[in-house]
Amino acid sequence: MAEFIGAIDQGTTSTRFLVFDRAGRIVASAQKEHQQIYPQPGWVEHDPAEIWFRTTEVIAEAMDQRGLKPRDLAALGITNQRETTVLWNRWTGKPLANALVWQDTRVADYIPEFSRERGLDRFRAQTGLPLATYFSGLKIRWLLDHVPGALQQAEAGEILFGNIDTFLLWHLTGLHVTDCTNASRTQLMNLETLDWDPELLSAFAIPRQILPEIRSSSEVYGTATLEAVEGVPVAGILGDQQAALVGQTCFQAGEAKNTYGTGCFLLMNTGREIVQSHYGLLTTVAFQLKGQPANYALEGSVAITGALVQWIRDNFGLISTSPEIESLARLVEDNGGVYFVPAFSGLYAPYWKHNARGVIAGLTRYSNKSHLARAVLEATAFQTREVVEAIEKDSGVPVGVLRTDGGMVGNELLMQFQADILDRTVVRPAVKETTALGAAYAAGLATGFYASVEELRAQWSVDHTWKPQMDAERRERMYGFWKKAVTRSFDWLEE
Repeated sequence: MAEFIGAIDQGTTSTRFLVFDRAGRIVASAQKEHQQIYPQPGWVEHDPAEIWFRTTEVIAEAMDQRGLKPRDLAALGITNQRETTVLWNRWTGKPLANALVWQDTRVADYIPEFSRERGLDRFRAQTGLPLATYFSGLKIRWLLDHVPGALQQAEAGEILFGNIDTFLLWHLTGLHVTDCTNASRTQLMNLETLDWDPELLSAFAIPRQILPEIRSSSEVYGTATLEAVEGVPVAGILGDQQAALVGQTCFQAGEAKNTYGTGCFLLMNTGREIVQSHYGLLTTVAFQLKGQPANYALEGSVAITGALVQWIRDNFGLISTSPEIESLARLVEDNGGVYFVPAFSGLYAPYWKHNARGVIAGLTRYSNKSHLARAVLEATAFQTREVVEAIEKDSGVPVGVLRTDGGMVGNELLMQFQADILDRTVVRPAVKETTALGAAYAAGLATGFYASVEELRAQWSVDHTWKPQMDAERRERMYGFWKKAVTRSFDWLEE
């Protein structure tokens, strides 16, 4: 009997394959980065062919680490960077162009046109999403408009669209399928029907035949044909943030988690209720287990958090490795009055201002690189507080304890400041790779590897807890300066 379960975690900067045992412990893993392509300011692309190649490499490498054979895996799950948009040839699998990454802002010129009559919330009732550069619908429209022959091929049924989950599943199994969490990020799916909405397809002028079939997040879609995992059922698909919600076992309404990665994404499970936001959040599908209705979530999406640390490393050379940001920031006791608003691709929740741009505020001759390092880390915590406040207003449910995960949660300075600026307890789970774990859980539930969500909840445990230590006056003074700095980033680009 198979004792392990595998998860492909295809992220914004790298692809990983992890193998978990029944207790959710990692027994093998491999990771490879892929190229970030910036053809123009605000444009962000990936090479889909490179992503698939990296996926095959990490699967083979992780399986070889433990001498695992396909028969050792009960199932495979897929989790992925969401919204990133790929068009490829139905017969050859060759991409028509580079993938447009979720951070890409080239579709900004479409937004005034689409929002002219009914505003940015034109499609919010059906999709839970405002008009923004973030989502896949406008990215598909741009590719059809600008890639020579793409529209004609789409109308002739010669090309396929997918986010990265669909692209990987097609290469693994030959199936053209997505799950409802990823579909909910295209701005083309109706949240109530969990199907492509004819009115939206007409508004975006996107041919339905290029779209994948929408299925639940946890069911057997097909079997893998890749040699290293040949014959293993692919049985779970979740967008990365929804996967982290499942990995944190937030199966009940009111439970929330925050993932600190390239961006920052706070999701609260709202159960079977579709809660429309009035405070700048997104309404999205949380997950759908096989044979059950979907669970929904409120989400606060922040575009730039861990990416800001990478930017300081790669563009400024202030540090040579990302973990060094903590030791550099610890050389000073506070931020010296410096605030960094990383609106590199506009501001996401709760503002949704695509024409904002990054600013560093409060500089004096006293400021040094350690103050800047502090400001870089604190920006993540400040943005998280803004999202927490919005979620509490929309849901009417207080966030008592914040469950955290992602690459930045190993930064003790950041996590303590997060607890301080929120005035709430922050916890880190024993298994930090909750995104991949969530995909594994979805696949395991679909195949009987796991009996129930109760079994998964029993496995969840806390590794570390941070309690707030900052006095209220200082907390509110710092937050006030942050809010002032944010306003300085507004409307930097003229419409």
